[in-house]
Amino acid sequence: MNLPLNFAQSLRQHIGNHPFATMGLAVSCFTILGLFLVGLYDVLAGEDSTTMRYALWGGFAGFALTTTGAIPGFFLKSLPQKIEDSLLGLAAGMMLAASSFSLIIPGLKAGAEITGSPLLGAFTVVLGMTLGVMLMLGMDEFTPHEHTHSGTFGPEVRRLSRIWLFVLAIALHNLPEGMAIGVSFAQGDLQVGIPLTSAIAMQDIPEGLAVVMALRSVGYSALKSVSIASVTGLLEPLGSVIGLTLSSGLAIAYPIGLGLAAGAMIFVVSNEVIPETHRNGNQRFATIGLVIGFALMMTLDTVLG
Repeated sequence: MNLPLNFAQSLRQHIGNHPFATMGLAVSCFTILGLFLVGLYDVLAGEDSTTMRYALWGGFAGFALTTTGAIPGFFLKSLPQKIEDSLLGLAAGMMLAASSFSLIIPGLKAGAEITGSPLLGAFTVVLGMTLGVMLMLGMDEFTPHEHTHSGTFGPEVRRLSRIWLFVLAIALHNLPEGMAIGVSFAQGDLQVGIPLTSAIAMQDIPEGLAVVMALRSVGYSALKSVSIASVTGLLEPLGSVIGLTLSSGLAIAYPIGLGLAAGAMIFVVSNEVIPETHRNGNQRFATIGLVIGFALMMTLDTVLG
């Protein structure tokens, strides 16, 4: 009966202990909300639904391949830690390359064209990256979640079951990936959208496998582990709709949105994925996986873009 009151008290204390994260989350949320509302009007008023279809297809592709990666969890109880860390490194490398080649570079080009200045265009993308980092910093501080090796984070984590802490941790990964897919299709440019969507969907396979193995390793059943990993993949089509909408209103919102998605993904890689892969003494294997993933995505972007 006292859960809402206790959570509110814990949240107030958490806010007092993390003023920078609180301010960053508030600023980024208000800015994103403003862009989202302007874009929502544009999407609802527009007659062309092609970009929305592209974004949804891309988001559901991420969901489908997350599920594909999770399916081996029905047959495997565990993976050697070196393989698991290598797979996460592979996913991290693909996310970094996607951020660079499919988000930042198109964002710089679009920003320069819109503002008429390469410098202002770069500033626009940097502004978006800053918003993305502040958003993820705030979400990381204020969303109760748990990572397999580094423990629990956020207010009142003891009052949530471990299964929900895992779900929320996975959500912190999948939502920005979905937003990136949506932003990449905001202008209907398949040369931007297809390489990025392909990269994110492909890295969802090893990520989905790593997630389901993490759940199996702490005692969840095969069915429950696969189901959790699969359902959290639904956050990608949700994120794709959000990303598309916030980037579809003002012209300047497109490069800002590309930068925002890139900043959020880079934050996830640096703050979450890489520390997890280096925590078990397998940093060499994880780094090799990261380089392979980066090279694979760079090649994919060159071929498809």
